[in-house]
Amino acid sequence: MEEAIEGAASVVEVRRLVSADFEDAVAIDAAIMGRRRRAYFEGRLKAALRAPADHIQFAVTREGSLAGYLLARRMLGEFGRTEPAVRLETIGVRPDEQGRGVGTRLLRALERWALEHAIRQIRTTADWRRHAMLAFLDHAGFELGPNQIIDCPVHADRLGTLESDDSGSREARSAAGETDYGAPPAGDSEALARDKMDLHGLAPSDLAAILAIDRRVAGRNRDDYLSRLFDEALNESAIRVSLVARKGMTVGFVMAKTDFGDFGRSEPTAVIDTIGVHPDFARSGVGTALLSQLFVNLHALQVERVETAVGPENLDLLGFFYKAGFSPSQRLALVKRLP
Repeated sequence: MEEAIEGAASVVEVRRLVSADFEDAVAIDAAIMGRRRRAYFEGRLKAALRAPADHIQFAVTREGSLAGYLLARRMLGEFGRTEPAVRLETIGVRPDEQGRGVGTRLLRALERWALEHAIRQIRTTADWRRHAMLAFLDHAGFELGPNQIIDCPVHADRLGTLESDDSGSREARSAAGETDYGAPPAGDSEALARDKMDLHGLAPSDLAAILAIDRRVAGRNRDDYLSRLFDEALNESAIRVSLVARKGMTVGFVMAKTDFGDFGRSEPTAVIDTIGVHPDFARSGVGTALLSQLFVNLHALQVERVETAVGPENLDLLGFFYKAGFSPSQRLALVKRLP
């Protein structure tokens, strides 16, 4: 997609972002954020090259010079959704170009792409303290989305207390129907759940078992979504943090990633995309073990926060995460619905 607009003194072009724009995009982002996030942009570029159909990246140039960029990706299945959507990951406009319609042109290009692909939702998140960005998104037609973003600091104090509640097991069900009975049985807090089973990082051989578990607990086929998430975990994430639990067989998994800089984050943050437990092993502490080991690993990697999104109807899942120390995030989930 290319669109050239001649003005009185300059020519503005809207086109796809290309590899040659990389250094300029990093420089624009650094001017906005106050620090360079080269690794983040390298990761996004590699992801787009690996799966071009899922990544949408636009540029606006003025007289051939990069004035702004937009990075987005196709969504299908994240956090249990069934309706396809586009996720706006980041948008940046060179400081001297702000207020000249560059961001609006970038969003319009994304909206056209979405409608051409029968997608009628654009989703994003923003920190409520980034007032200029929120004003821009409000003006562009974004509204508060239904999901609640929750997060938790990763620190040593959480590692033991995560499994210390012996009040009994609690069911947690995600928007996709994934069932996770997080707390260990009453009176069983002396031995940590993560010490009772084999927990290991994701390996290529784990995909078939993960897909089988997800079909059981979701009640539908999400193989394409899980396969893509699996590929991201192995090949795209800056640090591998996804886990699989085994008790003679694969009994659960947590899919998470560490995108340093996604949605304008300034601190190292992990994002939990989905968690699933085999129905035959519900109420056995598998979910708690996975989350507990994830905290241990993130703490060792000096990741500062972990975040996820939960639908308002999933009170059990919210209870599971709140028990683990999560609370409402300072980030807002936003959505723009297209006609």
